[in-house]
Amino acid sequence: MQKRQQPGRRTVLGAAALGAGAAVLGGAGQAGAAGRGTAGRELPVPLIVGHRGASGYRPEHTFGSYQLALDMGADVIEQDLVPTKDGHLVCRHENDITATTDVSAHPEFAGRRTTKTVDGQQLTGWFTEDFTLAELKTLRAKERIPGTRQHNTLYDGRWQVPTFEEVLQWAEREGRRRGRRVWLHIETKHPTYFRGLGLGLEERVAKALRAHGRHRRNSPNFLQSFEPSSIRRLGELVDCPKVVLLGTLKDRPWDFTAAGDPRTVADLVTPEGLKWIAGFAEGIGPDLTVIIPRDKDGKLGTASSVVKDAHAAGLVLHPYTVRNENTFLPADFRRGTDPNAYGDSLGVFKAYLGTGIDGLFSDNPDTALLAAEEFRTR
Repeated sequence: MQKRQQPGRRTVLGAAALGAGAAVLGGAGQAGAAGRGTAGRELPVPLIVGHRGASGYRPEHTFGSYQLALDMGADVIEQDLVPTKDGHLVCRHENDITATTDVSAHPEFAGRRTTKTVDGQQLTGWFTEDFTLAELKTLRAKERIPGTRQHNTLYDGRWQVPTFEEVLQWAEREGRRRGRRVWLHIETKHPTYFRGLGLGLEERVAKALRAHGRHRRNSPNFLQSFEPSSIRRLGELVDCPKVVLLGTLKDRPWDFTAAGDPRTVADLVTPEGLKWIAGFAEGIGPDLTVIIPRDKDGKLGTASSVVKDAHAAGLVLHPYTVRNENTFLPADFRRGTDPNAYGDSLGVFKAYLGTGIDGLFSDNPDTALLAAEEFRTR
């Protein structure tokens, strides 16, 4: 494990620096944000992204989850976007809403259950693209993993599925109330799949951002996708900072598969691959195993060179996702035998933050923020 980074080494990260394509902030020898203006000092480093809100405590992608993450102090709140049949953008981690809504309890929609192939994976359930927004609004959200987060089932049925438009309005209201901008981390889900259905995501995202004045270089949002072509398309429509999400080293972006591009994530995190990404994006969001691999026993191994190499290419790193429960933690940080009990997540946060990453996604923003305090500029 690399030597833990000491407080005071890092400077702050904001859209002014990112949007201008400035050198990444935080790596040894990198340019700082001093003198870049207020926006350049708006976000701390490392920043904490509320993963689908505060989904460790409330059903994901609900206003209950978003609001709690913001109230806990999360620096940025994440949304995953998928479309409805009539072209509205809604916030769900997947277009398959079987596990995250009460759709199965609605007899009027029993006939909508179907089997589809999404990004090469066969799924059976109910899908957002088969519902109008009005129909989707008759459903209620529920906890996705009730076996692990039984306490979250208390809130089943409390909230509707939010639209992206409603989230943008909420961010504006909260920004006025708090006297500061509310930052969002916005992901296009399965963009190649949806474009094939005539439901292109990028144009819809750009239109919504423009309507709310969030399309500029210094706007308080990041745009992210697992498909580099979606990020490139977004870059042609808006000027917001953009982050290419990356799976494990063996994974291959679906748009690469569709286009016959043989490159995998392992290729994209080489110095050459990172230089290519830096030509159209400002950051990467890799799976945590790309930052610190796990050994054959599931324990944390030695940190890779990806942080150093990405910083050298001028990219920030916002990897994902740390959760508090044992079942999600490296084996050497689990405590006790209950997979749903909390392990040493603070230790895990510190291990990853110590590599010099610029931000981190977490279902538990309060725990993440506590760990991040040690690494932020005083």
